Amino acid sequence: MGFRLGIVGLPNVGKSTLFNALTKTMKAQAANYPFCTIEPNVGKVEVPDERLYKLAEIEESEKITPTFIEFVDIAGLVKGASKGEGLGNQFLAHIREVDAIAMVLRAFEDENITHVEGSVDPVRDKEIVEIELIAKDLESVNKRLEKVQKIAKSGDKKAKQELEILEKLKEILENLEPVRKYTGELPEEVLNYAKNTLFLLTVKPVMYIANISEKDLPEGEENPHVERIKEMAEGENAPVVVINAELESQLAGLPEEEQRELLEAYGLKEPGLNKVIRTGYNLLDLITFFTAGKKETRAWTIKKGTKAPQAAGKIHSDMERGFIAAEVISYEDLIKAGSWNKAKEKGLIRLEGKDYEIRDGDVVYFRFNV
Repeated sequence: MGFRLGIVGLPNVGKSTLFNALTKTMKAQAANYPFCTIEPNVGKVEVPDERLYKLAEIEESEKITPTFIEFVDIAGLVKGASKGEGLGNQFLAHIREVDAIAMVLRAFEDENITHVEGSVDPVRDKEIVEIELIAKDLESVNKRLEKVQKIAKSGDKKAKQELEILEKLKEILENLEPVRKYTGELPEEVLNYAKNTLFLLTVKPVMYIANISEKDLPEGEENPHVERIKEMAEGENAPVVVINAELESQLAGLPEEEQRELLEAYGLKEPGLNKVIRTGYNLLDLITFFTAGKKETRAWTIKKGTKAPQAAGKIHSDMERGFIAAEVISYEDLIKAGSWNKAKEKGLIRLEGKDYEIRDGDVVYFRFNV
C-alpha cells in the first residue's frame, strides 16, 4: 500500500524549497538553475492531526506516535522530457514510482528567478508537464500494443481482451487527455490495467500547489495567476493549495512560538504545509484510525474502505490472522466521555466484526487470538 506523493513541475517553480520546508531539513538542495535536483529526495512527513494529541492527553499516554506520508522531490521537467530532453526519461521513471502527484505551479513574478519558458504562465506550465506525461504513457501503450497484436492474431482470447483495453487507453492519450479524466467512466478492469500493469503516469491523481509571492499572502485572492489555476483545477475536479514556499521554509526552522507570531503577521491560521499534507492524504484516499492507552497513543494510516481485520494487520500480522472482534468508538464520543474506561462504563464502545469498515477517527482496540 503506497503513501508516496511526488512533487513535480518545471524547473525553478519552488519544488525543492517546498520539499525542504515539508521535511524540515535542507536535504533537498534548492538553487536557481535547471536540473539542480537529479536524484529524487524522499522525506517522511508527519500528518498533522490535533486529535492524536487530545487522545494522548485524556489517556495520559507515555508515548505519542503520529502517522506519516512520504513526499518525493522530483527534478524539474522540461519540454521534450518524454524524448529524453533534460534527463527526462530518468525523471519520468521517478514519477512512475509515486502514488499521486503534487504539481507545483509558479504564480509569482520575480526577475531574479529565471523561468525556463521565459515568462510566468502557470496554466501553460501545467500543460507542458501534462503533455510530457501523456507522451510517455502513449509510448508505453504503443510498445505493449505491438506485442499484444501479434499474440491476438493467433486467436488468443486473453490477448484480444487486452488489445481492447490498450486501444481504449490509446484513444484517450492520442486526444492529449490524461487517463485520470475518465476515472469515473472507465471500467474497473481498464483502470486496474492502467495502474497496475502499465503503471501509467496520467492515471495518478493530481493536486496543484500555487506558489505565490509574500505580498500575495494569505490566499493570493488578487493574484490573476491563482485565479487561472483554480479555474483550470475546478474543470478537473482537482484540489488546489495556495502557499508561499519561501515563507514555509522560514517557518519550518522556527520555534513554535515564533512560528505563531509570523503566521499571525501574514494573516495565516496555520502553515500552508499542513494543508499540503492533508490534501495529499485525502488525494490518496487515506484515513486515520487510532489506538490509545496509557503506554502509547498512536495514529495509523489505511485506505478508505479497509475492513477491521486488515486494519488490525497494519499493527501486526498476527492480529489480522487471529482477529476476533474490534472494540470501536468514534474520536468525538471518546473525547466527550473523557477516557476509554469512562466510555466503557457508559456503554459507548461498540463491538464490531470482520466486515466492519474502519472510519476516519475511529479509536480501536482489537481482540485477537493466535
